Amino acid sequence: MAFMAVLETDLRALSAEARRRYPTVKDGAEHAILKLRSLSNPSEIAHNEDILRIFLMACEVKSVKLSVIGLSCLQKLISHDAVAPSALKEILSTLKAHAEMVDESVQLKTLQTILIIFQSRLHPESEDNMAQALGICLRLLENNRSSDSVRNTAAATFRQAVALIFDRVICAESLPAGKVGSGSQNFRIFSVTGDVSRSINRSESLESDCVSGGPLLMRESLTKAGKLGLRLLEDLTALAAGGSVTWLRVNSLQQTFALDILEFILSNYVAIFRTLVSYEQVLRHQICSLLMTSLRTNAEIEGEAGEPSFRRLVMRSVAHVIRLYSSFLVTECEVFLSMLIRVTSLDLPLWHRILVLEVLRGFCVEARTLRLLFQNFDMNPKNTNIVEGMVKALARVVSSIQVTDTSEESLAAVAGMFNSKAKGIEWSLDNDASNAAVVVASEAHAITLAVEGLLGVVFTVAALTDEAVDVGEVESPRDDSDQTTKCTGQMAVLCMSMVDSMWLTILDALSLILTRSQGEAIILEILKGYQAFTQACGVLCAVEPLNSFLASLCKFTISVPNEAEKRSSVLLSPSSKRSESLVDQRDSIVLTPKNVQALRTLFNVAHRLHNVLGPSWVLVLETLAALDRAIHSPHATIEEVSTSVPKLTRESSGLYSDFNILSSLNSQLFESSALMNISAVKSLLSALCQLSNQYMPGNSSGFGQTSSQQVGNISFSVERMISILVNNLHRVEPLWDQVVGHLLELAEHNNQQFRNLALDAFDQSICAVLGSDKFQSSTLSRRLQMESTDMELGSFECAVISPLCVLYFSNQNLDVRIGSLKILQHVLERHGEKLYSSWPSILDMLRSVANAVEKEIISLGFQGLRVIMNDELSTIPSHCIDVCIEVTGAYSSQKTELNISLTAVGLLWTTTDFIAKGLIHGHAEEIGGIPATRSIPKQRRPEEIEEQSIYTSNEADDQVPVIDIIDHNKLLFSVFSLLQKLGADERPEVRNSAIRTLFQTLGSHGQKLSRSMWEDCLWNYVFPTLDCVSHMAASSSTDEWQGKELGMRGGKAVHMLIHHSRNTAQKQWDETLVLVLGGIARLLRSFFPFLRSLSNFWSGWESLLVFVRNSILNGSKEVALAAVNCLQTIVLSHSPKGNLPIPYLKSVLDVYELVLQRRPNYSGNAASKVKQEILHGLGEIYMQAQKMFDEGMYMQLLEIIHLAVGQPKYNSDNTEAEIVHVPPVQRTMLEILPQLCPTEHLSSMWNLLLRELLHYLPGSEASLEEKEAEMEQASSSKNHNQGVKVAPQLDVDSVANKQNVAVSKIMLTETHNMTSDFPNGVSATSLKKTETPFLSSGSPIKDVVAGFSSNLFGEKLVPVLVEIFLLAPSVEKYNIFPEMVQGLGRCMATRRDTPDGALWRLAVEGFNRILVDDVNSTKINCGRDSNVSRTARIRLWKEVADIYEIFLVGSCGRALPSNVLSPAALKADESVEMTILNVLGDKILKMETDIPVDILERLVSTLDRCASRTCCLPVETVRLLPSHSSSFSLACLQKLFSLCYYTCEVDQWNSTRSEVSKIAIMVLVSRCEYILRRFLIDENELGERSLPAVRIEEIIFVLQELARLVIHPDTASILSLPSYLRDALAKNENHDGRAHLLVLFPSLCELVILREARVRELVQVLLRLVSTELGLQKVS
Repeated sequence: MAFMAVLETDLRALSAEARRRYPTVKDGAEHAILKLRSLSNPSEIAHNEDILRIFLMACEVKSVKLSVIGLSCLQKLISHDAVAPSALKEILSTLKAHAEMVDESVQLKTLQTILIIFQSRLHPESEDNMAQALGICLRLLENNRSSDSVRNTAAATFRQAVALIFDRVICAESLPAGKVGSGSQNFRIFSVTGDVSRSINRSESLESDCVSGGPLLMRESLTKAGKLGLRLLEDLTALAAGGSVTWLRVNSLQQTFALDILEFILSNYVAIFRTLVSYEQVLRHQICSLLMTSLRTNAEIEGEAGEPSFRRLVMRSVAHVIRLYSSFLVTECEVFLSMLIRVTSLDLPLWHRILVLEVLRGFCVEARTLRLLFQNFDMNPKNTNIVEGMVKALARVVSSIQVTDTSEESLAAVAGMFNSKAKGIEWSLDNDASNAAVVVASEAHAITLAVEGLLGVVFTVAALTDEAVDVGEVESPRDDSDQTTKCTGQMAVLCMSMVDSMWLTILDALSLILTRSQGEAIILEILKGYQAFTQACGVLCAVEPLNSFLASLCKFTISVPNEAEKRSSVLLSPSSKRSESLVDQRDSIVLTPKNVQALRTLFNVAHRLHNVLGPSWVLVLETLAALDRAIHSPHATIEEVSTSVPKLTRESSGLYSDFNILSSLNSQLFESSALMNISAVKSLLSALCQLSNQYMPGNSSGFGQTSSQQVGNISFSVERMISILVNNLHRVEPLWDQVVGHLLELAEHNNQQFRNLALDAFDQSICAVLGSDKFQSSTLSRRLQMESTDMELGSFECAVISPLCVLYFSNQNLDVRIGSLKILQHVLERHGEKLYSSWPSILDMLRSVANAVEKEIISLGFQGLRVIMNDELSTIPSHCIDVCIEVTGAYSSQKTELNISLTAVGLLWTTTDFIAKGLIHGHAEEIGGIPATRSIPKQRRPEEIEEQSIYTSNEADDQVPVIDIIDHNKLLFSVFSLLQKLGADERPEVRNSAIRTLFQTLGSHGQKLSRSMWEDCLWNYVFPTLDCVSHMAASSSTDEWQGKELGMRGGKAVHMLIHHSRNTAQKQWDETLVLVLGGIARLLRSFFPFLRSLSNFWSGWESLLVFVRNSILNGSKEVALAAVNCLQTIVLSHSPKGNLPIPYLKSVLDVYELVLQRRPNYSGNAASKVKQEILHGLGEIYMQAQKMFDEGMYMQLLEIIHLAVGQPKYNSDNTEAEIVHVPPVQRTMLEILPQLCPTEHLSSMWNLLLRELLHYLPGSEASLEEKEAEMEQASSSKNHNQGVKVAPQLDVDSVANKQNVAVSKIMLTETHNMTSDFPNGVSATSLKKTETPFLSSGSPIKDVVAGFSSNLFGEKLVPVLVEIFLLAPSVEKYNIFPEMVQGLGRCMATRRDTPDGALWRLAVEGFNRILVDDVNSTKINCGRDSNVSRTARIRLWKEVADIYEIFLVGSCGRALPSNVLSPAALKADESVEMTILNVLGDKILKMETDIPVDILERLVSTLDRCASRTCCLPVETVRLLPSHSSSFSLACLQKLFSLCYYTCEVDQWNSTRSEVSKIAIMVLVSRCEYILRRFLIDENELGERSLPAVRIEEIIFVLQELARLVIHPDTASILSLPSYLRDALAKNENHDGRAHLLVLFPSLCELVILREARVRELVQVLLRLVSTELGLQKVS
């Protein structure tokens, strides 16, 4: 074991130390070592005395070292129970001897050994051993020679020994071992509230310990240990009293030490004195007597008993006696307390009073002690009111601050002490502090203790009140039940008695110190006391203390600078007025930190006691109103604490954060009203009403005029009322009337500020109530369960809305009426869907607003109506919807505000959208025959729904059961009726809007209308509207209006300008008429297939056509255009779908033809615009309805176009305007021409279309005049059927004109028989015509064409014409091809007169295109079309040859004046010339075509004529020839060479090419021979002069081309060569196909003598080629 090894080590050390001087000890130690080895545990050592003996032997030597080793070993043996109890006496003797040694270490070892003995099983049990052991400690304690460490160790050892002794007593007597009083020393480091809390915890643990140990019955018998403890207690008491003792064997002992040990025993071993009679007697008779004697202050106390330390111990001991034993020492404790209370008023040293105050403070902060004292003394009539006396004593100490000269310094010191305590440190003076500072500090300490004592009482009362609430004796202020029951429980009565006896004293003292103090910590503590006591008073229903504390607290919340010091600190009763807190907002308000903390405290109190304040709310609300003004005052600030006083903890933005926090607390207080019971909320509202009425001008409040303070208080009251209402929405019914009543009073006040407050409050409150969950959850149920409507909720809803009606109808102030409407608008916007029962009142109010005269009122009322119509129609009860429509109509008809009327019309459209949603459901229910319910209908296909809704019979409509269902048909017709009436309104904007709305609604929801409804709409609303507007437009005035007068200038009135398009009533009615036409067009576009199935629809169609015709002929331009668009829209919408029967289409064409024949009664741009619209429409009609057109209709179409674009000659005399631009009508015609191409079934119309277009080309007039005689003669020789008149200008012998006549006959027949095709058996008598549709008796085509044919129009027409021609079928194309070529030729011929014009260029381009297209198509089809006659083709090529001959010879390559064309234009013209030349030479003459030989000869001859220009001119003339002329001549010559050239490519050689080459070679040889001969002649004639460069260039070109030219054998066969040459060429296999050189050989030989070297060289080349061709070789 480790212990055995350590012991052996100590024995060896002992042996080594005693080796020299003490051999006996050495031998004994060695012997003990040997003995120790035979032992195994401490118990065996205890039975063997040898081991103990050697250590005692070493101690007896009295050597310091040996004694230290010996005592150490003894301690180890005792600690390990290795010593027998019988050896205790010998050990104590040894220790007593060692205690007398002077060595400090030995003395300390001795004390350690004594303590170990008390802690081990050797604990003395006999009086002698106990006395001897304690005597050793006391002797060392009292020995003057003992060092301080020895004395301190002896005192500590004695204290621990005493504790061990009494622990033995507790154990031996089976008493509870708890030491509750061990922590009773008042280390006041934190707050008073913390001290109270800890005292409560200690008292609870004490009581629990007592209970856990069972009931403590007093016992007289004592155990041996109990007797030892009693002997020790008696001796200690005697020593504390200064007497002598015999048992402890000590002559004297410090009274202070003895009293300290007594205090220790009294505080830690309470159970001993409460249980054992002997101990209780010692306490009652000896200890209490000692303490009473020590407490006396009537005589001078000398010696140790007068020292402060002794006095402190006496006070602590007294405090323990009172705290722990007052239950059975009532009299003694009463004496003690009376003595302590008396001491506070005696003129004793300050330290003495401080000691007493510390004791009293301790009692006050211990809830259990204070409760026991109050129960035992104050509540017992036989005893003195001790607690009340304590409180008064403490209050006297606090009030002493008013009379001292150093009060300010003391207050600062008090604040410093509280701050130090709050930080957890002890407050102390500096070491070098002066006497005055010490005095001030002592006074401050006394005041601090008194304040803490009072606060302890306050917190104790609060803690006991909370305990009463916990046990159920008092209801919690948080409970919802009304606190009207009286306090009857034991704890409640105790608390109430404490409050009644102490509140006034406490309030005086605390308010005084709070008034004078500025430190943060003390203010916080006192305010906590205020809060705790006020809350306790509220819980206990102590009204007077509650109101007094509230009044006092409110006094510290708001202050005005330099005024607080002047105010009295007299307590205010609840009914008194606190003028210092009612600060006008105009004053400069400064909130000190004290104010801020007081306000926070007030908020806490109000939160805690909201259910019990009752009438006391007025005090709180006055303060909160002042705070609210301060928060919103620009002059309000928060004061910083001076540097002499510790600052409150704050951030850098403390000013604003404090205001924000206070504002938040202010709001939270009223938000928490949701937690109050209903009576408390009513009390709070009553207090707010009282506060508001108190400051309302005119009441008996002492205010004359309205001040900012009054407004602020009333504003505060109203705002908080609303806050309470908002936070109590779940139970708002009992509160509503109270709030509304006060707001109505405010709304009737003559001060506008108050009225505005009331209106804002109404707005917030009504919206808040309607937005509550109650209305949210009940709205749907009220709508679904109409029979079981909650009448109570409905009546409350009416009560919520009724104030608005009262404000509007009963109040005479305009601003109030406006405000009520604004509130209504807000309500509707936010919560309209939740309303149900109040709709009649709302709509009645809005209807009356429509009749008002004030614009602003009407505007506001309409805004509310707009919200209803846009958002709330689906939630309004069904019986109110028709009222909504009536109200909307009233706003539409009012004349005050135009924009409102317009917007109201738009709301009617919104209404129809809503109604139409119900239509489809209603018809779905009709089919099934089931009652109308709110269930969702079964899904169906859209086409089923449409068919079902449109084709539903009237019988089914009549069979719908009426089970609270909306009559959608009736509602819809009521809207239509309103719109129809508005359509005749005198204001153009209103009627136009109504017209638009009527037709847009019909168009949007027409698919949901039944057949009967549609008939009603057409005959009761649509056509009557058209008739009414038409009549008004015809009968309205045409006088010009003057605009609104804006002012005067120069004595004349200045009027606003009105646009000319609407400066008369008629023009504005025309605008309305345009809208009607547009609306009808949209309706027929959307529903024409369905509407034409209605009965008598054709009559309506006829009337519409008559109206359109008259509108075009007699109306304004806008009306005419609208009429045209109306027809166009209908036809274009339904023609592609096949929904438009042919009679309807023909009727439209007839209208167009008729109006164009008669000419409208207006001219200029208007007529042009109308014609353009008609032309555009015709093009679109034909595009959309091509399949419906027959030949007669197509001819009528062309006739209408003729009529539209025709201009008589006398209208076109001024041709300068025509040159500038193409007239708009003609441009429109050009735009639509590509759309008019005949379809396959109208192929015979191609010639008619193209021929008519050709008539519009320039030069057509001459051809028409040439044929006029022929046409007249032909017409007289022909017979016509049924009176058909053929216009004399038509050539009926031509194929096209024969077709025209035939088609005209067909159209006449169809026109006479049209009535049989019209539906419903209605004749079209209104549309009969007396003239044929195409062959009219109007202006001849000659005049029409002459009216607009010009080069400019031709330029636009030629490309269109060519495009159309290229689209024509081949048969129709070749029938018209010659005429087409003629027309283009006429245009090409204009080059001679207008070389700078674009017409001839476009004609050349078109001419090239159609020829190339023809040649290419012939090549693709491998020849001409079999359907095309040979005669037609021959005629075509003749025309082509004529054109080439005329244009190339007459127009191309001509010399023009230099100022006619620019270089760029000349270059462009050359390009055009080369293009047409290339087409002729490369396309027509080289490709295989059906051109006759004679035509080919003409074409080649044309090229030769063009090529001969240079060579045929005299030399002098050639010099003047422009370069482009010579270039064109050479180009033509080059084409001749290319026609003869053979490339050996078989695919490029064909019969046409062969024929052309034969023709061309002969012409070419002749031309070359002439050129060569002419050159030789000219050179000879000129002599030395040189020839012109053109001639030289020409001959060089010819010679070079001759050298390159290779001809086909067939081509060579026609050359005029002798037969022998032909044979020689045939035999020569190497000949190169240059037989043409042989023909020219004589001419070439003559050229060898020319002077021009280049020419001679080229001639030599040709001669070599001739020799090669003949096979001749050069002789070497």
